[in-house]
Amino acid sequence: MNPVELSIFASRLEAVCDEMGAVLRNAAFSPNIRDRLDFSCAVFDAQGELCAQAAHIPVHLGSMAYAMADIVAKVEWREGDMVVLNDPFLGGTHLPDVTLIAPLFWEGRLTAFLVNRAHHADIGASSPGSMPVSHSLDQEGRVIPPGRLVRGGAIDRDFLTAITRDNRNPGESEGDFAAQVSANRSGLKRLAQLIDEWGRDAFLSGLGELNAYAERLARGALQQIPPGEYRFKDFMDDDGQGNRDIPIQVRLVVKAEAILVDFSGTADQVGGNINAPLSVAAAAVYYVFRCLMPPQTPACAGSFRAIQLRVPAGCLLNAKRPAAVAAGNVETSTRVVDVVLGALAQVLPDEIPAASHGSMNNLAMGSVSGNLRWDYYETIGGGMGAGKKGGGLDGVQTHMTNTLNTPIEVIEARFPVRVINYNIRRGSGGAGARQGGDGLVRRFSFLAPTQVTLLTERRNHPPWGSAGGQPGQAGINRHNEKLLPAKVAVMVEAGDTITIETPGGGGWGVAGK
Repeated sequence: MNPVELSIFASRLEAVCDEMGAVLRNAAFSPNIRDRLDFSCAVFDAQGELCAQAAHIPVHLGSMAYAMADIVAKVEWREGDMVVLNDPFLGGTHLPDVTLIAPLFWEGRLTAFLVNRAHHADIGASSPGSMPVSHSLDQEGRVIPPGRLVRGGAIDRDFLTAITRDNRNPGESEGDFAAQVSANRSGLKRLAQLIDEWGRDAFLSGLGELNAYAERLARGALQQIPPGEYRFKDFMDDDGQGNRDIPIQVRLVVKAEAILVDFSGTADQVGGNINAPLSVAAAAVYYVFRCLMPPQTPACAGSFRAIQLRVPAGCLLNAKRPAAVAAGNVETSTRVVDVVLGALAQVLPDEIPAASHGSMNNLAMGSVSGNLRWDYYETIGGGMGAGKKGGGLDGVQTHMTNTLNTPIEVIEARFPVRVINYNIRRGSGGAGARQGGDGLVRRFSFLAPTQVTLLTERRNHPPWGSAGGQPGQAGINRHNEKLLPAKVAVMVEAGDTITIETPGGGGWGVAGK
């Protein structure tokens, strides 16, 4: 292919993913998928290597890119089937993120996979929102090993009932699974049309050329990092089970031909739920280096071939079953980004920003009392870290997630909750020549008894500044006027309030210089 043809080829593959995402959003029942857009879609080749993805959730996409090859090798694929899974130790991330994989056969030969991953606010945990302050995987909900949700083109109703019947609203859950099936069917149809137009051999040849092009761009960008070794250490506040100040440490070994990202020295897996499967750590690493590549770099396997990982088995970032992992996907992944950026800031201070708010500020809530059965889950933005080229943005999602907030009107119409404050937390960004972005204040008032879970970070260790900039302010959680820890489950009564003040981003450079 000439450059124009290759660009068109890449864009048409990405358009398949975009259309899958549009179908999933429009067909979903739950606010978490329909309004917050907590889902991702991608195309993989027959070996499980990433071919294209939409601009969805980095932690979803990177972890799928890392784990798909193993999943593909373990399943006997049949035309018309779709395989569902959420097991964090068999290719998933945490239990609410449910992956649905559809093989595409062309003239009887396995040719590609269409994949989507969506966050289900109820996956069967006893805690509403299925994001409990847990200490083992079995407390976090229903574990779904790879199984056939669709057989011969039809949804297996018995299987679907089995994985949704214990949910608080099984009808809504079934609707979200049906939306995922519809998204994959859309992808199968569109990709089959493209292969019919190009021919299977030309399609496979195009994938090879696309990966080679991505690898050239990626290596060219990464070779701008001066060779050497760079280290950085940061900390998780706690694990919700009494362990505090938990270190994550990285050593980058930069050579002309490759970059080794070594997490030796990171804490062992802990009793709480901030452990992460290896695929989550890989997603965070891939994300950081993807940010250094030219914007036209295709999002495919070739862009990651120069990056090598070393993550000791049994450590916080390569946890082993039955470790609790609910917050590893959302909180620990963000700290992995921080430590890799911190190491790179030593050698690329003009390119790397200060730390952003460093938490997805997870809020899960709901009730199972009487006839009132509901679940709700959201993440809340904060301050972006500043860089040499500009101050940080206020009140945004950063790094490993880019979900939207649920509109207040939707929350108040569906649930016995009122949002009484939603505003910028002025002055929370770190000072510097470039000011860190400010966090958010979000306050809820409850109309009925509700169980609330908070999984948050950067409450004790604030986001660091860079190049002489000051740290952002740490976050604060409150029940009425009582301070709450970073990770906590509480029962609130009608008239109570929960307030989350999210961290500001770190400042960059010395103020006044």
